[in-house]
Amino acid sequence: MRDVGIDRRAFLSGVGSISVGAAAASLTACESRDDRSATGSSRTLVVRNFGGAYGEANRKAVYEPFARETGIRVKVVNFEHKQMLAQIEEGRPQFDVMDIDMSNLALFEREGASEPLDYGRLKSARNAGIAQSLLTPNGVGKSYWASVLAYRTDAFDGRKPESWADFWSLGPFPGRRALQGEVDWPELEFALLADGVPLDRLYPLDVDRAFKVLDEIKGSVRTFWEYGAEPGELLSRGSVVASSTWAGRLQNLIERGTPLAYEWNGARRQSNGYGIPKGSANPDAAYRLIDFALRPQVQAHMARLYPDGPVVPAAYGYLTESTAAHLASTPGHLLSGFDLDIDWWFENRDSVTRRWQEWARG
Repeated sequence: MRDVGIDRRAFLSGVGSISVGAAAASLTACESRDDRSATGSSRTLVVRNFGGAYGEANRKAVYEPFARETGIRVKVVNFEHKQMLAQIEEGRPQFDVMDIDMSNLALFEREGASEPLDYGRLKSARNAGIAQSLLTPNGVGKSYWASVLAYRTDAFDGRKPESWADFWSLGPFPGRRALQGEVDWPELEFALLADGVPLDRLYPLDVDRAFKVLDEIKGSVRTFWEYGAEPGELLSRGSVVASSTWAGRLQNLIERGTPLAYEWNGARRQSNGYGIPKGSANPDAAYRLIDFALRPQVQAHMARLYPDGPVVPAAYGYLTESTAAHLASTPGHLLSGFDLDIDWWFENRDSVTRRWQEWARG
């Protein structure tokens, strides 16, 4: 599900080097900013997303219906973050809207690379029940995703791990484990939950305690996965019996009969969102697209095609129970999981990531 995590890793390595100059980048059927301005093409909007199945779902659920309603054609690009920042610094962003992880939108805001949002122009966000944490000065949330516990249903003599404490319990749940590698923030929260820290007391993270708990299962962690499909591959082959994973990535395997399941208890939620780059050539159309995408019906359509949860609660009125059961923002899953604290991770990312790398490689 989350190609965006790879984007974050690339971006974090490039933060602070915004003046690298505009890198040559390939566009997906997209003319330059100057070309669009010169031809008066306010009827074309360029959106940056991370492509793949996510991009295809956006095309069907958002871009094509938006184009039919407004007459504004949507073109898609998939720039890396370094390229995006370089274009913005030169005052020539070749995209009008950013569809990226909310933590990266926060980084763009800190770099002065995005426009403050005028929420008066986003009617669909008004009194829509969107979480306050997703209504940031320079970015608005559009969908929830989550990291969850996954396991083989045939591995534990009929028992089901129901928490991260069970993931850490090698006696009743023996076998090899996998945890996330450097593709996203280290999974310290899961260690703390396994040690009895309540969901609402996780932050600020007790880093020393988390690493002490991680030490308890290090001998059973055989793999640190680095791409979204890898946990499913490891579990399907029986290389591991339990792993963290991005929710939704195992669904096709489960539907084909592979004995796998998710546990939503202790899920770590994050969000994708929209932002407008500083110097966007077409901000009016950008606002119209963002507003369109936050309509409950559009949010529901997107969730049917791609297993990210809507940020607008009313969208669930348009979804079946079977679809809602796999989404990170259903009421039950909201209560049993937690939101990653972006501010805490920004303040501590360097020291914690360095320590985690030493632990994982040691």
